[in-house]
Amino acid sequence: LRDAGKLALVDGDTHKIWKILDTGYAVHISRLSASGRYVYTVGRDGLTTIIDMYYEEPTTVATVRLGSDARSVDTSKFKGYEDKYLIGGTYWPPQYSIMDGETLEPMKIVSTRGNTVDGDYHPEPRVASIVASLTKPEWVVNVKETGMILLVDYSDISNLKTTTIESAKFLHDGGWDASGRYFMVAANASNKVAAVDTKTGKLAALVDTAKIPHPGRGANFVHPEFGPVWSTGHLGDAVVSLISTASDDPKFAKYKANNWKVVQELKMPGAGNLFVKTHPKSKNFWADAPMNPERELAEAVFVFDKADLKKEPIRLDVAKDSGLPESKAIRRAVQPEYNEAGDEVWISLWGGKTDQSAIVIYDDKTLKVKKVITDPAIVTPTGKFNVYNTMHDVY
Repeated sequence: LRDAGKLALVDGDTHKIWKILDTGYAVHISRLSASGRYVYTVGRDGLTTIIDMYYEEPTTVATVRLGSDARSVDTSKFKGYEDKYLIGGTYWPPQYSIMDGETLEPMKIVSTRGNTVDGDYHPEPRVASIVASLTKPEWVVNVKETGMILLVDYSDISNLKTTTIESAKFLHDGGWDASGRYFMVAANASNKVAAVDTKTGKLAALVDTAKIPHPGRGANFVHPEFGPVWSTGHLGDAVVSLISTASDDPKFAKYKANNWKVVQELKMPGAGNLFVKTHPKSKNFWADAPMNPERELAEAVFVFDKADLKKEPIRLDVAKDSGLPESKAIRRAVQPEYNEAGDEVWISLWGGKTDQSAIVIYDDKTLKVKKVITDPAIVTPTGKFNVYNTMHDVY
């Protein structure tokens, strides 16, 4: 709940608000621990919290302020290190911090100041997305302005080893390909997506895309013509880019010629996309457009048929479907998120701080509204993270 500085926990079966907890301001991401017991949040004010879900009522058990501006945290997830450490990156100061995974006691602070991929020194490069590898005891740390991707080995915190991979500026957010080997991260100022091979510790490819890619975590599915793809929308272009991730998997050998190329662009009615999403059990592919200046697009989401991606998407007017009274301010429909079963899609209807907002839940098969969750406590809802899907990188 962005402007309220809170996090709502919602029961996925009953659609009822279970608990609302204080967090940092404008929580940017919620991560699940390897065990699923803990939820880690980080606010744009740098405050990180651990919420223990095993209490009778979920309870915040530890907090730490990483700095004055932050965007991402993740825990250690490699076998034998599950939840032992937590890493958080900050926009200010330009650094990442490693903490004890249960107490948040600081253990290591590492500056990200240094040279860019162009060779220029940058005094305050911000840390964008961070993810935990399942291939090695490493985190993938993306340093925004330098275009450097850091693979931080946490097997020996006292003697920290880091692999630095050159990619492109400005690194932002991203997600795993379906194999879990390659991390796909947007270099949005360069109109590229970098594919990092976490097995070899090298850059697999820099893929040219349309303007300002913004994938969130992206979306994976098997394309009927091009095989496995990972997808990103764009803030600056009215398309969704599908990138082939056939890689070296012998099962997809016939698609290998297209590997690390944009194989198709899905036409959107306008630019301003923030998130795309699908599910292995769904025939649909969802995309939002909350940053489009036109109300009719910003308040809607668009649903593509994965069996025929050349068809125009179906437009769903989320603001109208919510049943809420009309508002002078645009209520932005943002971040489609599937439930674990893959038969519901939850959309945040993000109004102003004084507006009534909501979470609108659609039946994925019929595209009809199933439930509207609204309450005075639902203030500026943005990102939503299904516990199971987030733990297992289902997107």
